[in-house]
Amino acid sequence: QVQLVESGGGLVQPGGSLRLSCAASGRTFTIYGMGWFRQAPGKEREFVAYIRWSGTSKYYTDSVKGRFTVSMDNAKNTVYLQMGSLEPADTAVYYCAASLRKVSTSMAEYDYWGQGTQVTVSS
Repeated sequence: QVQLVESGGGLVQPGGSLRLSCAASGRTFTIYGMGWFRQAPGKEREFVAYIRWSGTSKYYTDSVKGRFTVSMDNAKNTVYLQMGSLEPADTAVYYCAASLRKVSTSMAEYDYWGQGTQVTVSS
């Protein structure tokens, strides 16, 4: 089993920055990759970014490229999502997820999920 706990969400003004954290515990040695997803009110959950547990092979959805950065701290078993130039459209609950097999843009490939952290971008 793997447990994931997100933190770092909050209220930020347009153009601002936030860093989300996702701390993994349990059988972390089984994790192949980590993903970040988000779900805005009334919308389906969507892919944001992924990273291999080794810290290589990163990928972002087009709408966040150049604004968001995903990174790993293997010593802390923690994945980060640094978000910049935030827009109201980025408002959502952000979830991290762990996959035991592959990194993917598909929710179906992820085995464990965190509880989510709210990010609100508003003036």
